[in-house]
Amino acid sequence: MLHTTGFFSPLLAVAAPEEPALGLFLRVLQDIPGCKSLVNFFNVTLGFGSDAPGLPEICFAALLSFGLMSLIAALYKATFRGPKLSQDYVHTLMILGIVVSVIVMVIRGGDGSKAMATGFGMFAAFSMIRFRTSFSESRDVAFIFFAMTAGLGVGARQYGLAAVTTALICAMIYLFSRGNWFAPNRASHYLRVRVTNDINYDTAFETVFAKFIERHDLVSVESIQAGMMTELRYNISLRAQHKPGELVAAIQQVNGNNRVLLTSAAPSRTLGTE
Repeated sequence: MLHTTGFFSPLLAVAAPEEPALGLFLRVLQDIPGCKSLVNFFNVTLGFGSDAPGLPEICFAALLSFGLMSLIAALYKATFRGPKLSQDYVHTLMILGIVVSVIVMVIRGGDGSKAMATGFGMFAAFSMIRFRTSFSESRDVAFIFFAMTAGLGVGARQYGLAAVTTALICAMIYLFSRGNWFAPNRASHYLRVRVTNDINYDTAFETVFAKFIERHDLVSVESIQAGMMTELRYNISLRAQHKPGELVAAIQQVNGNNRVLLTSAAPSRTLGTE
C-alpha cells in the first residue's frame, strides 16, 4: 500500500475523517500510474514521508521558499509608490522568508512535538527580527509579515497551502494596488488668482469652475498690494477633457487679465500669467 504521509499528508489528513471530495480525488490519483510514481518520488525517494525532514526535503523547501519570496519581492517592486525603492529591503524580504522556512524545518521533531516545534519556530523567527530604522510606509511592515508567513508555511511542510495562498494573496494585493482602491480625493492642481476689490469672488468664478473643474476648495484669501487686490488660493481637480491653458484663459476673462497661476500637484509643470 502507498505510504501517504509526507508531501500530500496535510490534504489526506483533512480528507480522511469524513472522506470529502478532495480525499476521494486524491485516492483516485493514487491509482493513476503517473501520479502514483510522483507521490512515491516525493514520499519515498526524497524522504517526504518521514516524520523528520531530510536533507533533500530541506533543499526542496528552500528552493520553494526562494520562488515564493521572489514572487513577493516582484510584487513589492511592482506596487511600490515611494520616491526611492530600497534594494536592501527587497533582498531582506527574500532572505527572511527562506531563513524562516529552514529554521522551522530544522527544529521539527517527531509526531508528538510537531505542533510545539512549529510554535517555537514561529516564536523564534518573529523574536529574532530587530529593525534599527523606522519604515517609511506601513505597507513595508505588512510585506515583512507576508514573507514570514509564507516562509512558515513552507517550513511547516504545508507546501501546497503555502504556494496557493501566497499566489492568491499576491493577486489580491496587485489588484487593489493597481486599481488604486480607497484612494483619497486629491487635487490635481493648485490655483492662485488675483482679483480687484470690486469683484465678488464668491460668485464671479462659478460659471468657469462649473465648466472646467470637478471639485475646488478655497484654501486662503489674502489681501495684497496695500489692500488694493485680493489673492485667492484654491485646490482644484481639473476635468480630464479640458487643458490647463483653457482654464487660465477663462479665468483671465473674469478677473480682468490679472495674475493667474496654475501649478500641477505632481509637480511637473507651472502655467500662469502675470
